[in-house]
Amino acid sequence: MVFLRVSAMLTVFPIFSARNFPIQLRLGLGALMAVLIGSTLPPVAVPGDLLGSIGLMAIEVGVGLVFGFASRMIFFALEMAGGIIGTEIGLSLPPSINPLSEGQVTAPGTILFYLAAMLWLSLDMHHWMLVGFQKTYLYLPVGGAHLAQASLLDMLGRTSGTFLIALQLTAPIMAVSFIVSLVFAVLGRAVPQMNVFTESFVIRTLSGLTVFGLTMQLMAQHITNYLGRLPEDMLRIAQLMAQN
Repeated sequence: MVFLRVSAMLTVFPIFSARNFPIQLRLGLGALMAVLIGSTLPPVAVPGDLLGSIGLMAIEVGVGLVFGFASRMIFFALEMAGGIIGTEIGLSLPPSINPLSEGQVTAPGTILFYLAAMLWLSLDMHHWMLVGFQKTYLYLPVGGAHLAQASLLDMLGRTSGTFLIALQLTAPIMAVSFIVSLVFAVLGRAVPQMNVFTESFVIRTLSGLTVFGLTMQLMAQHITNYLGRLPEDMLRIAQLMAQN
């Protein structure tokens, strides 16, 4: 049963759910985690009938998918932030294919996605996430999940919070783009012969890339803070799903 919850989470979680990540390696990693975590858990009473066993397996798969989806929220926010940045500085077309997310994203979105992946692995946050996943069994044992209203509201709040995270990351670039647009709007009124669109496009791109590079460290700090909260988020979701 532990293998089902772990494998379902790895199926949705970024990096491990990528198409270029071998399925055999994902299953082997899930089996290894199941052995390590299962050895610390008490024995589980498996239902004797087939329908009961299938229901228990479905519950564990659902719990793993919820954990993986909640952990993926920050990466959704980064892809959204990359789209906003690409639109503001004129790099939204043509979109590129991110091999880790298997979707069309802009160049800034790919940069932020890889930045989050490197921070998550280099700062050993994946170890803390494994510890948090193991602790979820203290609040949510095998077969103890319930579809409570509190858990649905919590997931809805996390989904809507991705847009707020994206705005926080892109606020400096949006401000610079607004200032450039305002300045060239005034110049367009003062000098009607000026081609405002052509001249402003180059300035907006250069200024946006400059601000994007200068604020990269600040973005990395925000991303690190959100990634560091993933174990606590998993425990919070486990507590809510354990409520009747």
